[in-house]
Amino acid sequence: MMKRSIGVICGLLVLHFCALVAFAQEQQFANLGDFKLQNGRVIRNCRIGYRTFGTLNSEKSNVVVFPTWAGGTTEQLKSNFGPGRLIDSTSYYVVAIDALSNGVSSSPSNSRLQPRMRFPEFTLRDTVATQHELLTRVLNIHRVKAVVGISMGGMQVFQWLVSYPDFMEKAIPIVGSPRLAPYDLMLWQAQIDALMRDRDWKGGNYSVNPARALDFAFGELLLTTPTDYNRRKTREQVFADLSKAQNDAHRFDANDKIRQTQAMMQLDISRDFGGSMERAARAVKAKVFVVVAKYDHVVTPGPATEFATLLGAKLLNLDGDCGHLATSCESRHLNEAVATFLK
Repeated sequence: MMKRSIGVICGLLVLHFCALVAFAQEQQFANLGDFKLQNGRVIRNCRIGYRTFGTLNSEKSNVVVFPTWAGGTTEQLKSNFGPGRLIDSTSYYVVAIDALSNGVSSSPSNSRLQPRMRFPEFTLRDTVATQHELLTRVLNIHRVKAVVGISMGGMQVFQWLVSYPDFMEKAIPIVGSPRLAPYDLMLWQAQIDALMRDRDWKGGNYSVNPARALDFAFGELLLTTPTDYNRRKTREQVFADLSKAQNDAHRFDANDKIRQTQAMMQLDISRDFGGSMERAARAVKAKVFVVVAKYDHVVTPGPATEFATLLGAKLLNLDGDCGHLATSCESRHLNEAVATFLK
């Protein structure tokens, strides 16, 4: 009887623990009030979404901050956390944060007071500042084990390094950039122009997302390489995918995409250092592990590689043929390298 009672109690404890973990992974929000931006404008009633994974230890020394990529949400980040994955949430307490203008945190698509293009332009420095507010003022976390991010998340990691150099012990920007290269700027500006010149744009007051098929095509062409794309797709699939995208009225909101894209294009972590990347590098105090993809056509690796050299940082160059998607194609190698660096 005693053994059975103990078993029942243990079972209830396990269920209680699972319930706590499940709740922690649910969408949560922090209300920051009116948030002043670098340009002097204000995001009214600024709200930041986040999710947590794992257990915070008593010393609060196992926190890993993980911001979202362009157009991404913390819901989409879930598969990156757990044993054998990018961040082991059985060892670390992951705080995944929805970036401004991702449709979850304050965005043109969800702002009641500043809807659509009335939503002010902001920078990734502003985005990082909202995350710092969330962590320090709402979650009472004042130093973290690491900040890690992929793509636009990696760009935010670079900004974290110079905005709050004492905040993290380690940093891992993955296929990100400290300042977009000329090729990257051309890519992102072309995407903005495609949206704004579409007949459905209507100054941002569209009823359905503009340039749906063209926006989809940009991603298909640039996220990987011709070798990888031709290996995975048939000629027939190309036209079927374009037709599906054109009829998908629920693609990532165009106004949200434009404001995030503008923020990426303005990124330059040397701005507060007289335009000197050397001075910016000298301000960095964390240990840094930079990951780039050799054939990346979305965030070309030059600026990140050069900044890694200035830092004397560890560098991993993913050299497969998946381009920007190398983080998925070479996930085992990447996950092992990240786990080793975090120890």
